[in-house]
Amino acid sequence: MPTPSALTTYQTPILAEWVDYNGHLRDAFYLLIFSFASDALMDQLGLDEAGRARTGHTLYTLECHLNFLDEVKLGETVEVHTQVLAHDHKRLHIHHSLHRLGVADALAESEQMLMNIDVSTSRSAIFDAQVMQQVHMLSAAHCTLAIPACVGRTLGLPPARA
Repeated sequence: MPTPSALTTYQTPILAEWVDYNGHLRDAFYLLIFSFASDALMDQLGLDEAGRARTGHTLYTLECHLNFLDEVKLGETVEVHTQVLAHDHKRLHIHHSLHRLGVADALAESEQMLMNIDVSTSRSAIFDAQVMQQVHMLSAAHCTLAIPACVGRTLGLPPARA
């Protein structure tokens, strides 16, 4: 039986226009890379161009947490691993992690909540039956994976001491 693993959703070299004055990947481009991974997840679930046309649905990002864990530099090639953490009839709770090719340690992580949207009304909608079947299959494949360390983190400083 194969070992369960997150889905590899996106791979890209780090381009010169994505790098800042420190020689590192600019903050915004981490999110761009994760956004492309979300697009690939949509394709996997049946919400590719044909699926969006058939259902009239798409996914919107409701919330996104981004953790920067290590430097990413010009010329490196990275890949995104995507894990479905949970879902209901309208939403996906997912986790993306950015990696150097073949390296387990994450360079960055993004926890996201995605909502299924009926584009004709711009309102939330229940997943189409075919899409829901794919959500169930992917969720079942990921249910035994460990919850990544950055999932559920909150942002804040400890209370100041008097």
